Amino acid sequence: MEAKSVNSSRTTITELMIPSFANFSGKVHGGTLLSLMDKVAYVCAAKHSGAYCVTVSVDGVEFRESVEVGELVSLAASINYVGNSSMIVGIRVESLKPKTGEVKHTNSCYFTMVAKNEDGSLMTVPELILESHVDIRRFHDAKKLKEKRKEITDLLHREFKDMTDKEISDNLRENRCIIALTSSNSVD
Repeated sequence: MEAKSVNSSRTTITELMIPSFANFSGKVHGGTLLSLMDKVAYVCAAKHSGAYCVTVSVDGVEFRESVEVGELVSLAASINYVGNSSMIVGIRVESLKPKTGEVKHTNSCYFTMVAKNEDGSLMTVPELILESHVDIRRFHDAKKLKEKRKEITDLLHREFKDMTDKEISDNLRENRCIIALTSSNSVD
């Protein structure tokens, strides 16, 4: 399997934001933008792997700026990291007001995708050729992101599962919540 450069799978999709994408105030729904991000992540990962890909996780989605009906949204994606079968796709989302030329960086995020064989099993993806300092930095940062994601997943699946309901309730008492269990479902 021949290694591929970051540039070989770089992908940009641009789409006009229409009224059916918006809420009552004319702002585009976050779910619409997430769907577009998933689409561009798939295209980028499929180009790199040469295979069908599925989304495993999404990290860092923060809607910094709203997107309005009539704006052109461009989603630029590149492979930032590859593992054995996984790829981390970095996505930058910008909106353009065609009348004024104003460009807003609305958000950036990271999709982890995996490549699948015809039978649905995981397949090995090509190594990534890093041709610039930006490529090297992004690979390094995505590797760190992958490590942090594993820590969080381990934490959620292991540490909190071992806590009793009483320990969890006691841990929450100093937070902005009111625990109002009835006697039939109280925590001992």
